[in-house]
Amino acid sequence: MPTKQSGVLFTLFCGVMVLLLATGCSSDNEESENRLLARVNNKTLYLADMDGMFPPGTVPEDSALIIDAFTQRWIREAVLLDEAERNIPSDLNIDKLVRDYRASLIKHNYEKILVEELLDSTIAETELQEFYEKNKEQYQLETPIVRCYFLKVPLPVPRQNELRRMWNSKDPDQLKDLVAYCSQFAVAHLLEDSTWYDVEDIAAELPPGTLTANNIDSKREFTQQDDKFQYFFRLFELKNRKDIAPLSYIEDQARKVILHKRKLELLEDTRETMLEREMRRNNVEIYNY
Repeated sequence: MPTKQSGVLFTLFCGVMVLLLATGCSSDNEESENRLLARVNNKTLYLADMDGMFPPGTVPEDSALIIDAFTQRWIREAVLLDEAERNIPSDLNIDKLVRDYRASLIKHNYEKILVEELLDSTIAETELQEFYEKNKEQYQLETPIVRCYFLKVPLPVPRQNELRRMWNSKDPDQLKDLVAYCSQFAVAHLLEDSTWYDVEDIAAELPPGTLTANNIDSKREFTQQDDKFQYFFRLFELKNRKDIAPLSYIEDQARKVILHKRKLELLEDTRETMLEREMRRNNVEIYNY
């Protein structure tokens, strides 16, 4: 374990190295970059190994701290690696693991390129609807969801009479005015009547126990206040737990599933096309065993 004094000396040494790198001539720079920073058995760390790790404009003092921190991390990693290398199981084929990992990285990178170039990410509404009809039983709700209006306005309520008039109005223009009002004064508001929301998310904005999965059907519309806020709630539609989720609620999930399936099909078709091509070229041979 390095002592406090050795840590200070090492930091000073790093500062000197950085100054040499910043101000020295070409030969001095080469000598400085080849300066040994640390060694763990047969593993070594040179200043040159940290090339590119110093942001432009870094002052020598900060560079010394960067070098010190990196070196301390490197030492710990090197000690662990050294110990691991000495304890490799006799039946562990490192070379094969490296080859397999390299092949996996190369294939993954090429498949990513293929997907980016060839995958059609456009999903028509008819395809989305068809997927939903075939799979909607998989999308049972775990918690209730609602279509609703909800406002949470700090006390004292600004322009309270005007707010109540807008809230109770059926005029679409008044709704636009209500949205503008909430954008300015409300700390939370939901005014999209076609959007589904988790009951738990709305309940989290209300005083505890005001709205729950068990009582929401009986609280279809209410206004109330506590010592900080005035709350407004209006329920349009409720889907209870275990009901089938509406398509609009699970649309993002459905699109991801469709695209994932399309991606797998694309890669499988591409593999088969490549195989057929190489077989036509007589580049594939299967030997008896």
